[in-house]
Amino acid sequence: MKYITLFISMLLLWLLLTFNLHSANIIIGVIVSLIVTLLFGHSFLTNWKLFYNPVRYLWAVVYLIVFIWECVKANFDVAYRVLSPRMPIKPGIVKVKCSLKTDIAKTFLANSITMTPGTITVDVISDCLYVHWIYVSSRDPKVYNKRIVGRFEKLLKKVFE
Repeated sequence: MKYITLFISMLLLWLLLTFNLHSANIIIGVIVSLIVTLLFGHSFLTNWKLFYNPVRYLWAVVYLIVFIWECVKANFDVAYRVLSPRMPIKPGIVKVKCSLKTDIAKTFLANSITMTPGTITVDVISDCLYVHWIYVSSRDPKVYNKRIVGRFEKLLKKVFE
């Protein structure tokens, strides 16, 4: 069942990327998806049963909305810091803890932090992320943990775990 799931998801991805429903494109998509499934199927979808849980997709949409909102807010914050004559920045690298267990969830969290202006994930070591932050507003780990990771972690846990 794991291989069928991978094959179907690869074929759907092919069709979404090419956006072409001609028979030749579908045949090529089937061949490419079959090759990818046969060559790499053993290393993908270790917990494939989660793939069929429709609630996860609803949480993914909620996550996407929250992510876009956080990016908009961060863009205005960074624009303020750049355009302000005093340049109110206090950069630093902070160590934040995350409670996510799967590698894909940690990767999404690290990328979400990096794609939000004003922060960039420097390193991920076990359950800790090292984040360069444009304005370290507090020395209390609970405060910056909540500001950096808290906004994404709960939703990513519902999507991936």
